[in-house]
Amino acid sequence: MKNLIYLTGGARSGKSSFALQCADTYDRKAFLATAEAFDEEMQRRILKHKEERGDGYYTIEEPLHIDRAISAMPGDIDVVIVDCLTVWAGNLMHAFDSDEVIMSYLERFMTVLKEPPCNVILVSNEVGMGIVPDNAMARKFRDITGIINQKTAAAATQAWLLCSGIPMRLK
Repeated sequence: MKNLIYLTGGARSGKSSFALQCADTYDRKAFLATAEAFDEEMQRRILKHKEERGDGYYTIEEPLHIDRAISAMPGDIDVVIVDCLTVWAGNLMHAFDSDEVIMSYLERFMTVLKEPPCNVILVSNEVGMGIVPDNAMARKFRDITGIINQKTAAAATQAWLLCSGIPMRLK
């Protein structure tokens, strides 16, 4: 059985760094990036993430079809870090106006997680601990991300919450 490790927490809570630590126990690593560089600030963030993980990762950039990207992982890969599901949720909302289409992407993703080709470390932000957003789009984003997080955490063999850089095991 493959490990499916789910990491969540607030922004800048140490999730990505902890994901890299978890991946260090594996020899052949991949990194599935969901972010796209739409502006200079995001380009700098992506470059910083690449520098932090170093050259030891096979990198895939896929903003929408993460189910396909995981399924197509080269056979010699031991673990893939998917960073992050929150950005993926935003990408889906940007690409599709239909909740049904977005949920179909989630279902395909969950199907792949039932029998992944390698170990998987999934990073996502916990977005539901603050105030109720004041606009419909932000509420929809919070709701979709919450559904993704619940389903992913339920499927995971391990779940961790990071708070101020401290990992706390949930399951």
